Amino acid sequence: MLDAVLIQQCADPSLKPAIVEQFIAMAGSQDPLAVTVRSGNRVVLVPRPTTPEEALALIRDNLSRNTVRVGITQYPAGVGIVEAGRLKQDMVEPCENIRMGTALFAKVFRIVSKWYGNPTAKEVLPQVMDDAVIAWQTGYFEGAAVFRAEDPGQEKTARPETVDPEKSEEDSDLVEAGNTVKPPNEAVASDPNKASIRIDLSGIGSRP
Repeated sequence: MLDAVLIQQCADPSLKPAIVEQFIAMAGSQDPLAVTVRSGNRVVLVPRPTTPEEALALIRDNLSRNTVRVGITQYPAGVGIVEAGRLKQDMVEPCENIRMGTALFAKVFRIVSKWYGNPTAKEVLPQVMDDAVIAWQTGYFEGAAVFRAEDPGQEKTARPETVDPEKSEEDSDLVEAGNTVKPPNEAVASDPNKASIRIDLSGIGSRP
């Protein structure tokens, strides 16, 4: 079982520890050096790495022609990587892998949850979780490539373009508060690890 302290320190704060544990139990691995290589629907047998260096070399050898998942969260190694030479060894470091993986899974969950209409009913949330895990494993949900899709949590917040000096002090305060919300930069929005909007997943504690 994954160390609760590791989850608390490293997991994306938008996901409750129970959700992280469920996510890793369903889609991840207990081995931080685990590298899974697939060609289409076929699993490619590869030697089990025993060091981070071996794991990184294995990822680099297969990334250009196969689908590669790595580490505790089975993070999709090719996300955001144009060249295999840009891979970093911290991808197989437990805390960093959990940080990256849970941040990206939180985005996938938001995409699936939005499709369901952002439900709050406890009887619906397990189905959202199941579909989010399947989307994580396949990379697709309803025909959309979830790892490259826009994060629903990055949508722009509407706000007034001008400030009427005759507005009440209360309205001015609202405008000022609105001005503190910065529109997402396109480069940041494309990075699944920099999602800033959080969602409440407290309704999911355990599978039915």
